[in-house]
Amino acid sequence: MLTHPQFNPIALDLTGLGLPLQVHWYGITYLVAFGLFLWLATLRTRLPWFAEEGWTRRDVEDLLFFGVVGVVVGGRLGYVLFYKPGWYATHPLEVFAIWKGGMSFHGGMLGVAVAMAVFAWRRQLGFLAVMDLVAPCVPTGLASGRIGNFINGELWGRAADPGLPWAMVFPQSGLEIARHPSQLYQFALEGLLLFVVLWLYSRRQRPLGRVTAMFLIGYGVLRFVAEYFREPDDFLGTLALNLSMGQWLSLPMVAGGLALWLWAGRHKRAEAMA
Repeated sequence: MLTHPQFNPIALDLTGLGLPLQVHWYGITYLVAFGLFLWLATLRTRLPWFAEEGWTRRDVEDLLFFGVVGVVVGGRLGYVLFYKPGWYATHPLEVFAIWKGGMSFHGGMLGVAVAMAVFAWRRQLGFLAVMDLVAPCVPTGLASGRIGNFINGELWGRAADPGLPWAMVFPQSGLEIARHPSQLYQFALEGLLLFVVLWLYSRRQRPLGRVTAMFLIGYGVLRFVAEYFREPDDFLGTLALNLSMGQWLSLPMVAGGLALWLWAGRHKRAEAMA
């Protein structure tokens, strides 16, 4: 049985040099995620069907800006509405205290979808055409974020058999019991595995919306599975049918992805342009 290494969350502390600056590992993981997105999305714009639509590096940079805004706003509002609506209703100013933590992936995904819709409208592009370009570039950012969760020792897993070679004690949980390192499971599943599947699938031109549908189905299924190893939020526990909030929020993703998959293919990519 292992024990979480208790990493120092601060990667670089310059306060000792008289500079008011502390660089956290979690912030670095975000920078890595943004850098990977720029690189991967730029590679995708060189694919013939995107190049024909006139995509440029500047478009990718603008996509990143819109996406960051969508992630932050959507992720925070999703956490407020999905996880603690009652508490935030009585403490409305705390909605803006994002430095205290509290972000929802599913809310962030909705925020990104809205941001991409605005980007598509401004550039007179089809929404699904934009999402098909973006979708394969997302999992590496998710993987980076899960590494940040592991370094911080947060979002730990459920109790595990102490005989499991990689079972781990997370002192931050307050209990000295063996747990699944669920952050690493999510890193491997929602991050690396989903990236490989999407990247290989999207190397060929697919019907409009199919790549986005693959992302929705893939993430929804893998997150649903990973939630069985992740400790539910202590203020929520499990909900109906003994499912966690993360699982309930993943089900509409899978359903929406399946519906989009069935719909996709009825329109040519040229029709994606406004």
